[in-house]
Amino acid sequence: MSFSSTNPEIQIIKRLDLSKIPAGSVEKFYFHITENGLGLPVYIPIIVAKGKMEGPTLGFSAAVHGNELNGIKVIHKLMAEIVEEVETLKGIIIAIPVVNTIGALNTERVFNNGEDLNRIMPGKPKGNSSAQFAHRFVKSVISQLDYLVDLHTASFGRVNSLYVRVDLENPQAAQFARLQHPQIIVHNKGRDGSLRGAAAKLGIPAITVEVGDPQRFQNKLIRESLVGIHNILSYLKMLPLEEKHSEAPAIVCEKSYWLYTDRGGILEVFPHVTDRVKKGQTVAKLSDIFGHTIKQYKSPADGVVVGKSVNPISQTGARIIHLGVENS
Repeated sequence: MSFSSTNPEIQIIKRLDLSKIPAGSVEKFYFHITENGLGLPVYIPIIVAKGKMEGPTLGFSAAVHGNELNGIKVIHKLMAEIVEEVETLKGIIIAIPVVNTIGALNTERVFNNGEDLNRIMPGKPKGNSSAQFAHRFVKSVISQLDYLVDLHTASFGRVNSLYVRVDLENPQAAQFARLQHPQIIVHNKGRDGSLRGAAAKLGIPAITVEVGDPQRFQNKLIRESLVGIHNILSYLKMLPLEEKHSEAPAIVCEKSYWLYTDRGGILEVFPHVTDRVKKGQTVAKLSDIFGHTIKQYKSPADGVVVGKSVNPISQTGARIIHLGVENS
């Protein structure tokens, strides 16, 4: 690899060559992925920990959506620990604290052309700006992994439980989901242009961990997510750790979907995340600007609230609750 940087601790690379990284070290890179409209480099930060012993290559990614920040702190805490443990590490950890660096700088969920990177993976080599960004990221970084944990949060105006989206038909990915000991596990194939889905198409077992709410750090959820990551490292025998268990088992849902308003107005959502709701239960009320009730919304099935809207200003088609339906 050829490096050039004004900061000797952070190397600039155009190709991630794991064979050139010394065993028993933790290296930090700026990966030059594309250029902006002035022809200046657009970088993605990458941290690589390479153990002295053979083992799998495990990836952690955060902020594919630029406003989803809890995962950044999870990765920071994890890699600070790995620096102290790298002598006993088996295999390689590749951590990407921010994937969508352009969105993060703009305090936006999407890429700067308005597209959602987590709906267009694995991108296209000759597509538009976001498609090429996604393609180069998957081809250059994700393709080198054996496993992936992709860290997300809710988006603006919404809140999430600590939950995992996973294809439960993939035994390895299902095990990773259980090891997170989340509040909720949602079965989802990931055939939606997501990073998790792109990894799965490459034969890489992957899970999406939703770590709470957007645009802030939530220390409790960050700590809980980190425990789940420790469990995966233990399970893969990458570090000599013992699995930690949650007091309450995860609620496993065979499917989930959002409920939407069919009119605009002032929305009040009643249940909290992780609350169980019954079919026919009133979950939200929509009022006009004068305070008159326009409509009440009821749950179409028994389920659990995976996430919900917290934005009262709701146009027609606004989200209400993300309803998880448990295994029958």
